[in-house]
Amino acid sequence: MAAMPYLSEPFTIGDYRLKSKLGGSSISIVWKAESKSSGEVVVVKQVFLSKLNKHLANCLDCELSFLSSVNHPNIIRLLHVLQSERCLFLILEFCDGGNLASYIRRHGRVQEQLVRRFMQQLGAGLEVLQSHHIIHRDLKPENILLSGPKDDLVLKIADFGLSRSVDPGKHAQSVCGTPLYMAPEVLQFQSYDEKVDMWSLGAILFELLNGHPPFRGRTNVQLLQNIKSSTCLPFSKLILPQLHPDCVDICSRLLSVNPVDRLSFQEFYQHRFLRKKGRRE
Repeated sequence: MAAMPYLSEPFTIGDYRLKSKLGGSSISIVWKAESKSSGEVVVVKQVFLSKLNKHLANCLDCELSFLSSVNHPNIIRLLHVLQSERCLFLILEFCDGGNLASYIRRHGRVQEQLVRRFMQQLGAGLEVLQSHHIIHRDLKPENILLSGPKDDLVLKIADFGLSRSVDPGKHAQSVCGTPLYMAPEVLQFQSYDEKVDMWSLGAILFELLNGHPPFRGRTNVQLLQNIKSSTCLPFSKLILPQLHPDCVDICSRLLSVNPVDRLSFQEFYQHRFLRKKGRRE
């Protein structure tokens, strides 16, 4: 098979000139691009259709259906969809603030008041997913994009490539996601529901407060063992006294190993920690 020249060289698709590669996976490449007609900077997600198995094809259908039906400030916006013989191109809004992972690397742990604002925004985005019965299945700092000025950042949930629709009372079985943010029931190959996203949200909250994920391990087995053997969350002894009890409570209840005990989305969204008013709310 001849090599595809545009994998490493800028090229044009429709009105968009793909200028530089931002990232990618075995099935897709993410490009920074520019509209030739308007000069608008966008992101183009190039998906190689021949590399999709049935599971990934279903996820792509879910991603397209969901993003094409919503317009919310805390959800990445799908602008256009283009297709060639071998690829599908998702034209998405460009977020100039990078992602939450790079933000944490630059700033370290985040102050509680700002963490509250971030979680309120993620909650607003997740409310949209809940209303469409969508499980994201790969919530992590890398998939949360930042837009706007530094003193008034807007968080946007992105990369719905592993998402799927699950009706209330139903469960999914596919093991997917990123282990450090993956709920223990997924690591144990058990069926699961939307509460896997709540675990991921708890892991993100913990990382914002501490500067690192709550649990680690050299392998998935060791990671799961560390999760199950922990009697309390490993908050830094220097940080814990500075946190309000409501903050510790919401984080602990999101990271409940048993999904039955874990906060539902409604319990999370109505929690006292998120209802508090900070200076800027």
